[in-house]
Amino acid sequence: MKSPFLTRRSIGLTAFLLLGTIALAADRRPNVLFLFADDQRADTIGAHGNPHIRTPHIDSLVTSGFSFRRNYVFGGNSGAVCVPSRAMLMSGKTWFHIDTNTLNGEKLMPELFGENGYATFGTGKWHNGQPSWLRAFQRGRSIMFGGMSDHTKVPIRDLQPDGTLSEQRFAEKFSSEMFADAAVEFLRTHDRRKPFFAYVAFTSPHDPRQPPEKYREYYYKNRPPLPKNFQPQLPFDNGAMNGGRDENLAAWPRTEKVISDQLAEYYGMMTHMDEQIGRILAALRESGQADNTVIVYAADNGLAMGSHGLLGKQSVFEHSTRTPLIFSGPGIPRGKASQAFTYLYDIFPTLCDVLGVSAPPAMAGESLRPVWEGRKEKVRDTVFLPYIQVQRAVRDDRWKLIAYPKLGYLQLFDLQRDPDELNNLVDRPESAAQVTRLLGLMRQWQQRVGDTLEVPTTSKAPPRIDLTGKPRVPDQWQPDWIVDKYFDGVKAPPPGTKAGKKGK
Repeated sequence: MKSPFLTRRSIGLTAFLLLGTIALAADRRPNVLFLFADDQRADTIGAHGNPHIRTPHIDSLVTSGFSFRRNYVFGGNSGAVCVPSRAMLMSGKTWFHIDTNTLNGEKLMPELFGENGYATFGTGKWHNGQPSWLRAFQRGRSIMFGGMSDHTKVPIRDLQPDGTLSEQRFAEKFSSEMFADAAVEFLRTHDRRKPFFAYVAFTSPHDPRQPPEKYREYYYKNRPPLPKNFQPQLPFDNGAMNGGRDENLAAWPRTEKVISDQLAEYYGMMTHMDEQIGRILAALRESGQADNTVIVYAADNGLAMGSHGLLGKQSVFEHSTRTPLIFSGPGIPRGKASQAFTYLYDIFPTLCDVLGVSAPPAMAGESLRPVWEGRKEKVRDTVFLPYIQVQRAVRDDRWKLIAYPKLGYLQLFDLQRDPDELNNLVDRPESAAQVTRLLGLMRQWQQRVGDTLEVPTTSKAPPRIDLTGKPRVPDQWQPDWIVDKYFDGVKAPPPGTKAGKKGK
């Protein structure tokens, strides 16, 4: 007969081994590496059909993962669209239901994962206040609080061991390299006994469009074509033409030469950032954790870059509202894609689903996992795109209606035949039924999200505008060579002045 002591010891050993097994299983929960670009159009990835841009490392994520090709940002409540965009990403809610500047009272994506055993790390841009960052992340280096900066003089802080932020300093490296350095260091030093959530928020390709010289020189010599919907200027005021910093970055009318140069510089920013992403992916492989890491690649909003005579993101046209969205990692199909409508705010509930974490209540987003697993074709039939109080849009698989409430103007596009949104069909008699149907869909969306803005039900021609010769002054973040090239050497106002505060 075995002694009670031996029995208890055996039981204790069994319990210890069982707990160890449970701990080991918990350790195998997938990591998350989140790579987030700033102001990237959806059509600037080589593997997604753009033969004029070099993005081999992002292409590798397309090849190894699942792309959502009709991904959108849910409009915005300010000209600095990145503020509400990032707030919606981190909360899973629309900008109608959150304080986008502070995120007060919201459970944030990294905050929730940290509460569920994940080591959370952040680097790069955070545009929603320091307190929200501090409760979201456990580790952080090279954090930029704000909207933009000269990419060679980024104001940054680090999270210190006592949980406070260091004094601000100015980086000596180009932004994308610095943020990649921080991510690489984290991947090399992370304690593998805990899964991680690492958030790398680049400030590229946001202006100033100032890639290191060899990258812009490459595209000056190998110029991308102008957008198919290039125009010298938008012929009416969409509500974002006067006083908006983005539209100030080139003179009106836009010339083919100026847009070609700015596209070359924009593509140079993308290719340089792609190389830094390659460094991060290499560090992930070297860490031995690549096979157990979900990689998310996305961007906060699109950009016009000459489309419709615009430069910025302050519109509800496709070029400014669509962004890349790629998931790659264990259990995710390789080299596949979907045309399902998605929003950036779907990422939070999707990762909750993948990681086995209960999502917070009242989220607007949907898990996209059933789409890549083939259990659903889509999670919504339409998308709604509200921009401040001046633009509203709704689209389905084929048709898109844009409303300009202050102008009493409507645009109707057949995206199947006119994906570049060039031919307004709203005044055609045969379009009446589509306009009525889409206005009904828009009202349904407004009621769902709490949008009380009254939109026009009929359309009248908007007043034409011509901004030729409109005076322009650069913001304080543009480097000298861009000021000389695009502003004829006119100097920026000093920091702290009204004009000096507009750029984000």
